[in-house]
Amino acid sequence: MTFKSIALATATAIAVSACSAYAGGHALAPVSEADGILVDGDGMTLYTFDKDDAGVSNCNGGCAAQWPPLMAADDADEKGDYTVVTRDDGSKMWAYKDEPLYLWVGDKRPGQTTGDGVGGVWHIAKP
Repeated sequence: MTFKSIALATATAIAVSACSAYAGGHALAPVSEADGILVDGDGMTLYTFDKDDAGVSNCNGGCAAQWPPLMAADDADEKGDYTVVTRDDGSKMWAYKDEPLYLWVGDKRPGQTTGDGVGGVWHIAKP
């Protein structure tokens, strides 16, 4: 192996490591689209809450126990339509176009949408 190929291999390894650390730090929103709805990294359906204000989560305490917020790392940055909301307790959660995103404890596997319409105020999050 030549010095040039060793240097190139080392630079490549450093770049791959940096990219992995960046992705592992939740710099990107852990959200994707499946069949026209927003889902988390495990494919679980995400929901929005009519009683939230833009950029404000009003689902705390017992509400959050049933509707867990899609949490974000403390150092998460906004990415396009995905924003970060600071909750009442100071923790961070993801939002889509300033609408906080939640999971529903009633959904047990990817693809379920049993939370849609609950109480007339919970809705599937759509792009």
